[in-house]
Amino acid sequence: MHRDDRHDALCGWSFVPNARIRRVVCSLGNARFRGAEQMKRTEPLTWGLVGASDIAATRMIPAIRRVGDAVAAVVSGDRKHAESYAERNGIPKYFHNLDDLLADPTINAVYISSRNEYHCRQTTAAAAAGKHILCEKPMATSLDEADTMVAACDEAGVVLAINHHLPAAGTHRKIRELVTEGRIGRPLSVNVRHSTLLPERLRGWRLEEAPGAGVVMDLSCHNASVVNRLLGTRPLDVVAANANQGVWSSGVDDASSASIRYEGSVLADFQDSFTLPFTPSYIQVNGEHGNILGFDVMTPEPKGSVVLTDNGGQYEIRVDDRRHSYDITLKHFRSSLYGISRPVVDGLDARNALAVSIAILGAARTGRRIGVDFLTEGRI
Repeated sequence: MHRDDRHDALCGWSFVPNARIRRVVCSLGNARFRGAEQMKRTEPLTWGLVGASDIAATRMIPAIRRVGDAVAAVVSGDRKHAESYAERNGIPKYFHNLDDLLADPTINAVYISSRNEYHCRQTTAAAAAGKHILCEKPMATSLDEADTMVAACDEAGVVLAINHHLPAAGTHRKIRELVTEGRIGRPLSVNVRHSTLLPERLRGWRLEEAPGAGVVMDLSCHNASVVNRLLGTRPLDVVAANANQGVWSSGVDDASSASIRYEGSVLADFQDSFTLPFTPSYIQVNGEHGNILGFDVMTPEPKGSVVLTDNGGQYEIRVDDRRHSYDITLKHFRSSLYGISRPVVDGLDARNALAVSIAILGAARTGRRIGVDFLTEGRI
């Protein structure tokens, strides 16, 4: 295990000054999860896929196999789609009913990548069946749903992790390390540019008038998962403006500009877009004594650079760990079954990233400053 992995795995956050929040977030890390006792620590997991999705086919099935686990089954509400998907991806079994997949005793973990509005009920069903769960982001379409998911998995004694991949990346872990070491002094602001031209194959539910659609729930929640972890302090409130700029007929917001105020008078700016094919994506952390630029790091690919600028000049920082972030996520997931580590992003972390996205949507809709409903002790 890389030193960065061990640090983040053990504490969940690189720096959490609020003791009340730290106790709640770390409490699940001490749980003994059901089913783990029957598995050897080196035994591969057997996965069931809930949702025959693009991200499962292009990202997660290859990652699951790279880390030595197996994909045993897939379920989709469309039987023909489930059958063809299983055949294309070399999956032995397919179902069109979730209960049938959950009843399969050979499956000990499920990866949920269905539409966002289904995540809550599918997660609670999987938890009741004793399956450990890796769910796609955003974890839910409301904080009530997210709280229900966390509580259900806690009650069932199963692991809940959310597939926010960016905090696992070697580049982002290196940026957190530099901040924690005080290389730029006290952080004062963070700028995130997360821009792309939405690929044609992904212009489905993301552009529909449906729960969880739009750029904020797709990209801004990723930003929040990174910045919440990086700063380790509470996001307080948000001002924002959203727009529809795309060539598509949908009226869903595909561009967003938001400013989030964190405790300690730290400001974070999110610029997110589905409409900018040539604009670079990056994160910049600005401190009293320098700044850190992570260029081309807001991506699932193991690439990008980290540059530190201070009084001594500008330096490109070496990033040794270039593993796929999904592979790291899966390895932490397996280790968390035995209490060796924590998920890279657990249900509580993802719930608080979702809270930032929901505040952005509220601020853009009302034109007012909206508070962030960040988790505090006793809420769940």
